[in-house]
Amino acid sequence: MTTSRFVRGTAKIATTISQADFAPRRQTRSFAASLQAFAYNGPGSSREAGKEGVKSEDSGDELSSLSSAGSACDLDIEDLPFGTAPSRKRKRGVDTPSTAVTTISTTTSTRTSPRKQGVKFEDGTIGKPGKARKTKRQPAKRIVNAAGDEEVQPPGDWEEIYEAVREMRKEKLAPVDTMGCETLAEEHMTPRDKRFQTLIALMLSSQTKDTTNAIAMHRLQTELPSPGLTLENILDVEPAKLNEMIFVVGFHNNKTKYIKAAALILRDQYGGDIPDTIEGLMSLPGVGPKMAYLCMSAAWGRTEGIGVDVHVHRITNLWGWHKTKGPEETRAALEAWLPKDRWHEINHLLVGFGQTICLPVGRKCGSCTLSEKGLCPSAVVEKKRVVKRMKREEVKWDEAFDGVEAKKAEDVVVREDVVIKDEDPIVKEEDTVV
Repeated sequence: MTTSRFVRGTAKIATTISQADFAPRRQTRSFAASLQAFAYNGPGSSREAGKEGVKSEDSGDELSSLSSAGSACDLDIEDLPFGTAPSRKRKRGVDTPSTAVTTISTTTSTRTSPRKQGVKFEDGTIGKPGKARKTKRQPAKRIVNAAGDEEVQPPGDWEEIYEAVREMRKEKLAPVDTMGCETLAEEHMTPRDKRFQTLIALMLSSQTKDTTNAIAMHRLQTELPSPGLTLENILDVEPAKLNEMIFVVGFHNNKTKYIKAAALILRDQYGGDIPDTIEGLMSLPGVGPKMAYLCMSAAWGRTEGIGVDVHVHRITNLWGWHKTKGPEETRAALEAWLPKDRWHEINHLLVGFGQTICLPVGRKCGSCTLSEKGLCPSAVVEKKRVVKRMKREEVKWDEAFDGVEAKKAEDVVVREDVVIKDEDPIVKEEDTVV
């Protein structure tokens, strides 16, 4: 009979599949249950066979064998033999085995990386492991105290940052330590001549590196007539000759004019010495606030303000201590809260820090303690994305399935290495994407 032959053939296929040695990847619906439903509801079912005059016991025997074959192996519809078209997906019903999902979950793993746990930081907060935590910007704030007076509250972490920079400056010598303007005056000269040399060094230092400035000062001290760099020799030297000796510094033409004009003012108005007030120093051509405050501190030993250059202005803004547009705004902001005993050293401290670690271009955040401790909100962090692909494996099935090849899905592991520039990889983070 046609119906019996069809059912027997279908049962034989189900039995063959049940003997195949492979683990199903996903359980959606039992293949045997699908065949059983087809046998009951199909055009050749026993119910319709009875109407056609077919013996019911013929189909009953085949259905019982089919049911036993289906219970032996629960298969996925996607694992049908080659050339067999799967039926359309149907919602899971009562005929789906209850152990299907449990069986698959014990043999399938979709995530290979361990579950990440939070890390407790020193301040008690919980964060992701392996990530550099940056501090928030904590600028100085103006508040009104109990007496009704306005005062400036310093940044919350400024002392920790200041001490960390001090320690870093001890480890590495900077050009300002040996060739700064305060160190270029000759020790054997008279106090008046030493003050004059300090002033000349500051006037030459504008837009010029300390190493270059030291070269120009050395030429003035050695090539001018004995005793060297003095007010009298500057008054006597020809402008062309002076311009030649300071040719290496930036804007040497203008600086030549400024030095000659300042020498005349010192001779006529200050008795051959430099002024001992900020106003007097700033009245000299080519002398600005930064030079005046530094000269007053280095030459006269009186600190009346902070000498703010591009390094001090840039670095303190990077730290988030304030948000200023120029050195003069930075000086006023710092003097409002920074203790006065640090006004003199902060320029020397931050200039050296800017020359060795926190450079204007290519900051070495990987060598900076502030980046390592998360104290600098402007630390340069870059992410490198590395993609690693595993080899594709091929598994050949039995010849009974017409040589079909099953290929494992290619696993792609994506890893992000979070490193703090410039040198040391501080932290790493690994994520697995399946």
